[in-house]
Amino acid sequence: MVFGVVIYLVDRDSFDTPWLGIWWAVQTVTTVGYGDVVPDQTVGQVMASILMLGGLSLLAVVTGAITSAFVAQRQRDMMGEDPVAKRLDEMTAKLDALQAEVAGLNRGTD
Repeated sequence: MVFGVVIYLVDRDSFDTPWLGIWWAVQTVTTVGYGDVVPDQTVGQVMASILMLGGLSLLAVVTGAITSAFVAQRQRDMMGEDPVAKRLDEMTAKLDALQAEVAGLNRGTD
């Protein structure tokens, strides 16, 4: 909304009302960009560039924050014991016991 009002104040030739400026800002940030309204003056085009880069940056930050939250939750869940590692430890213990039993049987037959 701020960029919509500012573009109205800066480039009144292209934006007759603040609402038209807000419409332009929303379609620019969402990358829809119908092209029905565009800034004609250089200052308006500079503002449009800042708005586009800011919108992309905002989306990148939000996406990164959401992904980070998922990863952190998964790490908290895994802080206990890893079920795969636990199962491998159990299987290793059973294998060691079987090897010891076979070694004892081999000594008995010698």
